[in-house]
Amino acid sequence: MPNLLRYDKRVVVVTGAGAGLGRAYALLFASRGASVVVNDLGVNRHGDGNSTKSADAVVQEIRRNGGKAVANYDSVLDGAKIIETAIKTFGRIDVVINNAGILRDTSFAKMSDKQWDMIYDVHLRGAVKTTHAAWPYFLKQQYGRVILTSSNSGLYGNFGQSNYSTAKMGLVGLANTLAIEGARKNIHTNVIVPTAGSRLTEDVIPPDFFNELKPELIAPVVFWLCHESCAENGSIIESALGWAGKCHLIRSSGCILRQNLSSDITPEAVQENWSEITDMTSAKRFNSIQEVTGELLNVVESLKNDDSSGDEKTVMKNSYNFRDVILYALGVGATVKEPSDMRYLYENLDEFAVLPTFHVLYGPMGCMNSSLLPNTLPNVQIDPTKILHGEQYLEVYKRLPTEAVVETHLKVQDVLDKEKGAVVLVQHDTYDATNGEKLLSGQMSIFIIGAGGFQGKRTSSYSIPVIDPPARNPDMSITQQTNVDQAALYRLNGDFNPLHVDVNIAKLAGFEKPILHGLCSLGFSTRHVLQAYTGGDPNLFKSMKVRFVKPVLPGQTLRTDMWHNDKRIHFQTSVVETGVPVITGAYIDLHDVKMAIPKVNPSSTKDVQSDAIFATIDEHMKADPNLAKTVNAVFLYIITVDKKPAAEWTLDLKNAKVHKGRPSGKADVTLTIEDKDMVEIALGKLNPQAAFLQGKLKIIGNIMLAQKLKNIMEVNRAKL
Repeated sequence: MPNLLRYDKRVVVVTGAGAGLGRAYALLFASRGASVVVNDLGVNRHGDGNSTKSADAVVQEIRRNGGKAVANYDSVLDGAKIIETAIKTFGRIDVVINNAGILRDTSFAKMSDKQWDMIYDVHLRGAVKTTHAAWPYFLKQQYGRVILTSSNSGLYGNFGQSNYSTAKMGLVGLANTLAIEGARKNIHTNVIVPTAGSRLTEDVIPPDFFNELKPELIAPVVFWLCHESCAENGSIIESALGWAGKCHLIRSSGCILRQNLSSDITPEAVQENWSEITDMTSAKRFNSIQEVTGELLNVVESLKNDDSSGDEKTVMKNSYNFRDVILYALGVGATVKEPSDMRYLYENLDEFAVLPTFHVLYGPMGCMNSSLLPNTLPNVQIDPTKILHGEQYLEVYKRLPTEAVVETHLKVQDVLDKEKGAVVLVQHDTYDATNGEKLLSGQMSIFIIGAGGFQGKRTSSYSIPVIDPPARNPDMSITQQTNVDQAALYRLNGDFNPLHVDVNIAKLAGFEKPILHGLCSLGFSTRHVLQAYTGGDPNLFKSMKVRFVKPVLPGQTLRTDMWHNDKRIHFQTSVVETGVPVITGAYIDLHDVKMAIPKVNPSSTKDVQSDAIFATIDEHMKADPNLAKTVNAVFLYIITVDKKPAAEWTLDLKNAKVHKGRPSGKADVTLTIEDKDMVEIALGKLNPQAAFLQGKLKIIGNIMLAQKLKNIMEVNRAKL
């Protein structure tokens, strides 16, 4: 049972509190410790009459129940006097609930100025006056809560209430701005849209229904909205019958009605696209005018991208959901054996996410499924076996949705003559089709064999260069074997080039068997970098650039060597069986680096078999400290049992010390291995390199330093 919400030492003003909703608000707040100003003129629903009895009766009821309250009989147009009552009586003001209201219903054709002005004055101007009087106190104390009372008539309209619905919708606009202006000073403004039995509805709503619309069922919603613990601000909350829900304005995705910034639109273009303009199936809510402006800037950017005279371009639309996200992850080697991969494989996880390279798919798909390349090189016979993906750049601008309808705009930036072939630079920009937000940009470098020799230029200002890694051993390496069916699985993502599955086509292209998609190898590499340097968090990915240099055969083993350079991770991917690099000059820029090393829970630490190995190494270090100098590095071993960390050992071979636990500083290399496999390596029954290739030994850090441990193990083997 949660603690009771209280309003001790808080002062609350409720206008129109003599009956109905206002009375219910005043009684509830007072019962939870608030000091309440009960404001009411004592008029009927038409605003006629004047009496102090209504406010006095509520004050007396509050006092009988042990609460604190004072009556106020001023009009809300004299809102300053209402707030003055709170200050003089209780010394402060914390909450203003603008509840007072009257009706003057008549059709718009028969509406008089007086009927219009009376409604405007009480509902809108009165709320402004009262809130404005409290605002300086809110600013000074850096705290305040405001409730403005709107109506379904304002949100949806109602016959005979043009005056009332206008005022009520005006309160929504007022709340939107007050919420923005007050946010930094902890002043929250929200709108309540109540449907309750009151003086305004007593002979408007059928009696049976009227009796169920108890104000006491709405009061708790307003009570929570005004509480200091409630973070809601700028919201429209509808409530009735013990139900509450949030309302907001939404906008369709719309439609761009011109081709570029140089073109105009015609009424006929509007007519032709009207169904798309008014299609609300993918409607979106905007939280601020800045977001709306940002959307318009996206439209301008899109029109700029389409404003290049003569450039060949195409637009393709795709939709995807969690199944596509998971299929892609499986296609690039994600596995349930690797904990950081689970976020790509299980849609019910809170951290379920898209691998950034998923969206690279739309570049090749757009080129293969459109006339982009044939129109760019009209004199060249486009043969799928002669098309190679040479380089790829990718930059992500926003957190990628796990389900979306997207539009990818492809444009040829340049065509280069490389004599033996032509290089076509293709820019691809992907937008969220529901709101026009730009998700990412990319550039493909497509090499078409035999299409060169047309005396064209050899370089382009559009080219994004690859960058060689630092001239040192890798800081980290991850190895993973591909599956013999890897290409057959990956092609289900949409890259159906027969080169990757048809033996005959592969042989025509000069390969002994179908090769793996270059983008599949890229997916493996990207996962490895994110696994090593972000704990598998794809939202830390910013951009990447790679060059594809050699093919991979399905079933071969990929090793991703990585070099850490601040927030840039250089990497090179090679085939282990041949030692041949397949991706070079590559790097991934990250928003942040978060290397995750599993920690042992002290309460679960227990003796493991490999403890004896480290104890033996410790004895040798003490007997022969010079042995450590041959290595001169710090190693952290994480020993697991059933894949759960069970022990940690530090080999400080800079200082010839071995101890259980983590090093005081940073380890040069972290090795994670199962206890039984560690014993097998120490006894010489398992080759460390084989363990590494089989995934039994995971290494974070300088992999070349780890190879120096071989001598340490051999020296201790006899004793073990």
